[in-house]
Amino acid sequence: MKLAYFLFFVFSGIVTAAEWTQWRGPARDGTIPETPWPTTLTEANLKTAWTQEIAEGYSSPIVSKTHVFTVETKAKEKEIVRAFDRKTGKQVWERDWMGSMKVPFFAAKNGSWVRCTPAFDGDHLYVGGMKDVLVCLNAKDGSEKWRVDFVKREGTAVPGFGFASSPLIDGDAIYVQAGSAVMRLDKATGEKKWESLKDDRAMYGSAFSSPVIGTIQGKKQLVVQTREMLAGLDLENGEVLWKYKIKAFRGMNILTPTIIGNRVFTSTYGGGTSMFEIDEDMGVSKIWVNKVDGYMSSPVVIGDFIYLHARDKKFHCFRASDGEKMWTSESKYGEYWSVVANGKRILALDESGRLILIEANPESFDKTAHLRVTKNPAWAHVAICGNEVFVRDLKGITKFVWAD
Repeated sequence: MKLAYFLFFVFSGIVTAAEWTQWRGPARDGTIPETPWPTTLTEANLKTAWTQEIAEGYSSPIVSKTHVFTVETKAKEKEIVRAFDRKTGKQVWERDWMGSMKVPFFAAKNGSWVRCTPAFDGDHLYVGGMKDVLVCLNAKDGSEKWRVDFVKREGTAVPGFGFASSPLIDGDAIYVQAGSAVMRLDKATGEKKWESLKDDRAMYGSAFSSPVIGTIQGKKQLVVQTREMLAGLDLENGEVLWKYKIKAFRGMNILTPTIIGNRVFTSTYGGGTSMFEIDEDMGVSKIWVNKVDGYMSSPVVIGDFIYLHARDKKFHCFRASDGEKMWTSESKYGEYWSVVANGKRILALDESGRLILIEANPESFDKTAHLRVTKNPAWAHVAICGNEVFVRDLKGITKFVWAD
C-alpha cells in the first residue's frame, strides 16, 4: 500500500488520512490503491460534511492530511489560492495576485478561468497562473517562496488558453509545460535546468496535456504531449528519446498520456484513439488505432482494459493489447468526465454535476448508480481520499463522506 494512503480503522468504518496531491491523484493516472468502496451511491450514503463558496475555475482540489487547497479566478481580475481545514472546511489562509485573461472566442463558452491544477510536495504548493506564471507557496500560511513569470523570463507570448498543463514534482525537480516548451525547474528556487520541444508559435506553444513519468524499456522518462507531439524525454537533460507527431484538430492534444508497460496510449480531437509502442532502441510505432476521438477526459486502465469517455459523449472500453473495442455506452453523457478507479469500480464526475458509479466490466457497461451532487457545472477533477469525496464546481468546494 502506498505511503500516501494511511488507513485508520474504527468500528463504524474507515476514516482516512489519504491525500490527493496532484493532477489525477497519487499515481497521476486516476487510480488509487484498492480500497473498499460502497456498492451504492445515494443521498443516504453520500453525506455532505461541509461546503465553501469560491469563484470559478477548472483547477482540481488538492488534499493534504490537514488541508484542502483551491485555485480560482475572481471578478475577471485576480487568481486566488485558498486553504481550508480538511475536517471543518474553515478557511485557514488566502493568497491572490492579478492574473486574469480571456481565452479565444471559440473556447470562451466555458469561461476564461484558471485551468492548471497545483502540485503539493508536503511543504509547498506549486500553482500555475493563467498568464504563464508558476508560484511556489508555503502550504502552512500561503506565503510566497518564489515566482517564475515565463513570459518575462523566456520572452514568450502569453499562451492563448493560459497555463493549462499541470506541473509534476519528482524529487527536487518540478516539470512544467510552460514558456512555449517543456522545462525542468529546481523545485527550491524555480531556476530552469533545461528546456525541450520549444515551440513559440502563438497558438501551438501552449500545451493542454499534463506530463507523466514512467519507465519504458528500462528507462525512466518524462512522457509529454505538446499540441502536436507525443514524446519521451530524458529526465536529467531533456533529450528527446523518442517522438511521434499526433494528428489533432486545432492541436487539441488534451488528454494526459497513459503509460502501459512499454506502450503509451492517447486519444485526440480529430485524431482518433491510438496505442504506441517504444522498442529497446527508443523507436516508436503506432500499433493500433480506433476512429473514436478523445476530447478532454483522460482514461483509467484496469487490467488489460482502457476505460475512456470520448468526444461523442459516450463511455468506451478498449482492450489495451490490440485495441478491440469491447463496448460503448448506449447513452450519451456530458462533454467531460473526471474518472477515478479503485481496481474494481470507477467513480466519475461529469461536468453537469453528477457522480456516476460504474462496475469495471470489460463485457458490458455496468452503471450501478448516479447522483447529482451539485446544480453547478463541475469541470474540475474529482478527488477521492478513502471514504471522502471532494467535488469542486464552478461555485464552490464540497467535502462528502461516502459510506454504506
